[in-house]
Amino acid sequence: MKPISAPRRTASLSAQLVASLRSHIEAGGWPVGTRIPPEQALIEELGVGRSTLREAIGALVHLGLLEPRAGDGTYVRSSSELQSVMVRRAGSAKRDDVLELRTVLEEFASGAAALRRSEEQVRQLRELLADAEAAVAGEDAAAATDVDALFHRSVVRASGNDLLIEVYDHLGTALTSHLGGLSWDAAHAEEHAGLHRRLVDAIEARDAGGARGAAAAIVRLTHDHGAADDNGAADARAAEDR
Repeated sequence: MKPISAPRRTASLSAQLVASLRSHIEAGGWPVGTRIPPEQALIEELGVGRSTLREAIGALVHLGLLEPRAGDGTYVRSSSELQSVMVRRAGSAKRDDVLELRTVLEEFASGAAALRRSEEQVRQLRELLADAEAAVAGEDAAAATDVDALFHRSVVRASGNDLLIEVYDHLGTALTSHLGGLSWDAAHAEEHAGLHRRLVDAIEARDAGGARGAAAAIVRLTHDHGAADDNGAADARAAEDR
């Protein structure tokens, strides 16, 4: 018996425009955080009607890729739907839950990186360690946080697992946002740096077990120090209330 042929459908102009703009955003044509061109400029550039453009922009807002700001235009919020959903969910999670997720991802990635890393990737990790230590020495907390995030992304990339890399890249902002507010004293900063050196040494030596242990210890230190910061802040608030 001859199978039933499915009807051929042609996507609406609005759907085609959504796909085109989404690809443009994913490719970095409009970087995250930037304002997209004004409505009239897009109408003229794309050759579409105002209602079609507004429908497409509304769909991208619904997907979490764009964000309208009253009186200031529309901005790129995320480069993909996956990133938008994952970052929003992780951003509302408890710190302990975020750090546990980070442990799972980074511990596995570090072990895999030890087995699959290239010499160039080891060299890059060493350079990032030096950059991080320079930022700490210069008391530049923002730079230290940025370099630390880049370091851990580089470890994950050395794992060679494309899906893990994609997931971690999408969650990177949420996974590191809990670290920016921590006040590291000299002793904790040195312990933190020492664990990172230990991690790179293990990756370079192709010691998967040692790399996993160092990665877990880094997150555990962050967890313990963050809990201490929270307790200190709570004590300070209690003292003010008395």
